[in-house]
Amino acid sequence: MLTVRDMMVREVIKVSPFATIREAMTLMKQHGVKSLVVEQQSEHDAWGLITYTNILKTVIAEDGDIDLLNVYDVCAKPVISVGESLGLRHVAALMSEHRVKRLLVLEDNRLLGFVTMDDIMAALFERMES
Repeated sequence: MLTVRDMMVREVIKVSPFATIREAMTLMKQHGVKSLVVEQQSEHDAWGLITYTNILKTVIAEDGDIDLLNVYDVCAKPVISVGESLGLRHVAALMSEHRVKRLLVLEDNRLLGFVTMDDIMAALFERMES
């Protein structure tokens, strides 16, 4: 059975919660990613996640200003997280139930990576072809 450990992305691009939306969008563009992990403010703080969808909802739908809004104003925090030994079947169920496309992978609140719906679908397609 495939687990989160087998599929997770370990190279995570992080952003400060105090960065502007423009700065977050610039990071996304530079790294070719659709989401950024929002850094903790202390070791006991929750991790966050900012995605294209968060930005679109705030900037386009609500006519927000990318230079006045901070990442913290727009991000999801806390986010749903999983451990690296969890089976992908359970991860897919969590994503479906909560209507999210990305989950952080944590161990004792230490960021290990993240897993995306696209990663799980790629694994499913690979299994179909073999």
